[in-house]
Parts: sequence; C-alpha cells; structure tokens
Amino acid sequence: MKDYSRYISSVRRSVPAPRDLVDGDGSCVFGTFQDEFETMDLVSAKKPTHAPQLMNRLKLTLWQATEVFLNEGILLSVVCDMGIFGKTLNVFYDKRTGYSHCWDTNLKSSDTVIAPNLLRGSVSEAHTPVSFVRYENSLDQGKIHLSGSHRDKDGWSISYDFELDRISRPSVVSIPFGLNRPLYSQKDFLKAAGTLTLNGEVFGTDDDALAVMDDHRGFYPRRCHYDWVTTMGYLELDGKREPFALNLTRNQSVNQDDYNENLIWLEGRTSLLPPVRFTRSVESADFRHGSIWTIRDDYDMVNLTFKVTDLSPMVMHALVVNIDYYIAYGVLNGYVRREDGTKYLIENMQAMGEDKTMLL
Repeated sequence: MKDYSRYISSVRRSVPAPRDLVDGDGSCVFGTFQDEFETMDLVSAKKPTHAPQLMNRLKLTLWQATEVFLNEGILLSVVCDMGIFGKTLNVFYDKRTGYSHCWDTNLKSSDTVIAPNLLRGSVSEAHTPVSFVRYENSLDQGKIHLSGSHRDKDGWSISYDFELDRISRPSVVSIPFGLNRPLYSQKDFLKAAGTLTLNGEVFGTDDDALAVMDDHRGFYPRRCHYDWVTTMGYLELDGKREPFALNLTRNQSVNQDDYNENLIWLEGRTSLLPPVRFTRSVESADFRHGSIWTIRDDYDMVNLTFKVTDLSPMVMHALVVNIDYYIAYGVLNGYVRREDGTKYLIENMQAMGEDKTMLL
C-alpha cells in the first residue's frame, strides 16, 4: 500500500503545547500541538496587525462553536465576540425536511464571555432576552457541557442540553496569517448525550450522536475568506464499525503545507491530510436549491463532492463591517485516505460547511 505520509509536512506533526500561546514579549507560538494551552492572551500579542497596539481587542475575533449530529438533524451552536459586537447563533438543519432554521441575536461585546482556556470548568457564554449559549469546558477531563436556547418573533424556538465526551485526539493549531498574526483553533471530536427541543418536539440522543467543538481565536486580515466542510458518523472498515469525522479548511495561512487543520478523526487517533482547494458549481450568493462543492488535494488523499441542499445566509453590510457568511448543508460523497493509504469511502454522509468572506 502506498505511503502517503510523505505528503504531510513535518511541521504538521504535533508537539507538546507550551503554557502560553503568547509569550511575555508578545511573540506568538505557531504550529500543531498535542494538548491545550493554559493561557491564550492574544490581546497582548505584539503588533499582530497594522493598527495601533491598543486596537488589538477590537481586531480580535473569538468564538466557541459546536456541531451536533443527531438522527433528526444538525445543530450549530455558537457564542461569538467580534470585538465590536457579540453574538448568539443557533442553526438547526432538519434532515426530515431538508431545510434549516437560523436564530441570530447580537449583543454588546462587553456582555459576551469567551473562556480564557478550555480547562477546569472554564465558561464561554452569552445571554440576551431571547437567547443564551453556555459552554462549561473541562477538556482536562475530556468533557464539555453545552446548553442553550433561542426563540424568534415568528414563534420558532429551540433549546438543548448536551454532555460531550472526547473520543479522539484534539486538533490544536496556531496558524500564521502574517508576521506574529495568529489564527488559533482547537477542534475536538466528541460523543454527545442529551436532548434538543425544537418547537416543543423533543429529540433524544442515541449511541450514534456525535459532535465537533471548535474554539477559535485570531486576527483575521481586513479582507479574508475561508471555506470549511465537516462530516461525522460511523464507518465500517475491515468488519469493524468505528466513529469517523472529517475536518477540511482553506484559509489565509501563509504556508498551507506547514500550517493547516485538515485531518481525519477516528476513535483515539487521527490521520493528517494535506492542503485542499474548494471549487463551486454555483457561487453561494447565487444559490437556488442546488450547488456542488468539490474538495480536492494535490496527492489524491481527498477527493470529495459536497451536494448542497440548503443554505443559510447571514449577510451583513454595515459601515465598518461587511460579512458574507453562508452555512451549507447537504451530503458528502467520494473518498479520503489515511496516511498509510487506507481508503475511506464516503457515501451520502450528512455534512455541513461554511463559505465566509469578511471585510473588517
């Protein structure tokens, strides 16, 4: 069997995380890491942007998000601090109807809490009169408690409460978007147990309920774009059924080979993937109930098509912020390969993705 590990940069091999993402001199650490950072004080980073140092807080984007895959649908739960405003965001894609519903509420940045780390019960949360999202992070024990609720003026409502338990190694990266300009992300693959209530209808979890959590902090360029897709479920290989998840992203990394977050999650282990490119049959802004995203690499480790069946747009064109953000849902087909050449066939797996362009 062909060895594909030669296509993975040595810089992508994880090393123990230092205590601090930003050291005492304001220099940021870059690379791939085995575990969590104790401190992530990105406000103290030295000149990560061209703006004055005192503007770091306003230039910093922070969020914690989770995708929970249930039999009935997919939940996206987000608490976000964009520096100039905060946000609670919940989206539920109903697999039974093929449509999603979005609850999106802004609040003051000062009323949004993003945990300093993901250890020992640290909390990310935001509350508004119509919503809340709360994360209690204990990844030192491999656990997260996620809860939230949201309602809108049309009478739609959602609430949920989940215990999330780690089932694989985390993906912890700090990606340079420029000189001392980091994009940090930790993603974890987890089992989900709990309930979700949609308009009074209660959905419980079974043994197949899975989730991926994303803790995300960084200084995005003033003009930026990223593409992302994920799927998760159970696959059979050599007669064994095991949990499987996929993370594929393309962003403003200054070196896509050395710094990316593409990987396969399996139970207790991961397999890295090289940089990928996204192309679309129809631009998201022109979506009309049908689009195909193609995701491929240069070495035949990733060859996928994402058939988009529903798109949830969140477009904001304001005086100082312009965001074109599309959350996509559909099915994924094709294949990916582990580094040892093992091929995983992806056949009509439920998936979600993002197509986001920002002018900040």
